[in-house]
Amino acid sequence: MPPTPSVAVCGPASWNQIILLDHLPEPVPHMQFARRAWETVGGTSAGKAVHLAALGIGVRLCSPLGADDDGGRILRALTNAGVTVERIASDRTERHVNLMTDDGSRVSLYVSVPSAPAEEDLATAAVVVAAADLAVIDLSEFGVMLLEREEVHETPLWVDLHDYDGSSAFHAPFLRAAGVVFMNDDRTDDPWALMHSCLARGPRLAVCTLGAEGAVALEADGTQHEVPAVPADVVDTNGAGDAFMAGFLAATLRGAPVFDALEAAAVQARVAIESEHLHPALGR
Repeated sequence: MPPTPSVAVCGPASWNQIILLDHLPEPVPHMQFARRAWETVGGTSAGKAVHLAALGIGVRLCSPLGADDDGGRILRALTNAGVTVERIASDRTERHVNLMTDDGSRVSLYVSVPSAPAEEDLATAAVVVAAADLAVIDLSEFGVMLLEREEVHETPLWVDLHDYDGSSAFHAPFLRAAGVVFMNDDRTDDPWALMHSCLARGPRLAVCTLGAEGAVALEADGTQHEVPAVPADVVDTNGAGDAFMAGFLAATLRGAPVFDALEAAAVQARVAIESEHLHPALGR
């Protein structure tokens, strides 16, 4: 059997409180009743890592975590789900309150954010990236600092640009470093034009998720791909994009062409959508 491919994922893990509402609050004083509320692991990097682990990919997650109760909860949950966690020391653990509706609308309130990583922790993360077959470096202060280290660029890098608008300066170093980029269509009326603009700056492949409309992909040679979303019983849309990227990545590492990887990604997104956690394994 060929060796299990290894992936380094670097970026946020958080402890989240999810509050499900009939509609997002209007900007006036008022009272609303939550339909449901729960706490769970959040963070874009945690989501990718747990889905990769569930798909049989060897994954190491480098993420800032505080030596506090929230950090301990995250570490235990991810470890139990099969993720090897490389803790990046932080004064506090990232924490969010996410206000959600059934249609996937969301307001994320950042209650606490991690402190800047120390040089020795950046060096440790860079070693993890250099040893991997492929790395995902997510948008964050930690990610920006990691991209400044030459050794991380020896490993193929994939980047999730999230709601990129095509011009954000913060996204620029991530886009320049990436071989493959993912994004959603939240801030564009023309996903194809957005993907073309990304490929003009270096990546060989761009993928854009379209919510309930599915996803599209554009290769550097101009080849276009489209897949529909997989029908799902929606429980919580948090982490669907991370699950999609993990599904695509795992399929690609196993030799799937782009269209087949898109189909695998759509199936994996359903796993997140039908759970109140980023992945069902986090609720066990």
